[in-house]
Amino acid sequence: MNLSHKFIQIIRSGRLNALRRLFDAGLQLDLHDLQGDAALAMGMACHMGHKEIVRELFTRGVPLNLPDNRHPTSPLSMAIRGKQPETVRLLLELGAELPDDLPCGLSANEIMIARWKAQRDGHARIPKLAPFTLPDIEEIELAGCAGIDTSVLESDVMQLSRNMR
Repeated sequence: MNLSHKFIQIIRSGRLNALRRLFDAGLQLDLHDLQGDAALAMGMACHMGHKEIVRELFTRGVPLNLPDNRHPTSPLSMAIRGKQPETVRLLLELGAELPDDLPCGLSANEIMIARWKAQRDGHARIPKLAPFTLPDIEEIELAGCAGIDTSVLESDVMQLSRNMR
């Protein structure tokens, strides 16, 4: 059995420790070949929902994004086709770019939180934004406000966050 076949078998079975042993033994992947073993392994792990394998491959430098993540072999598309919403969430948290017209099985709120985590952790590609001024923010004293409905404030914050993208 050649190394490539063994590598793919480990990915399919979700054996994280065996994958780490392969890398520690000197496994080298061509990270620039978008159709090679690394891309196949990432796509397969995403499709099968092996989140820890996805995270390990990511830390080893396997890319998450294709030039167009709508492509059927992109890690994001593979996770969506495999009906793995938790893997989709992980990919977004690791900086995968979700095209606006690609339904992913997550709510708008879940997508926003995942993108925020990617930005917080330094995984997001942050486009250069045109200079803008921050809107006036009203401070609210919450002491003694028990029982007050804050849904209007929450909707304002959600709307503001959508407008800032």
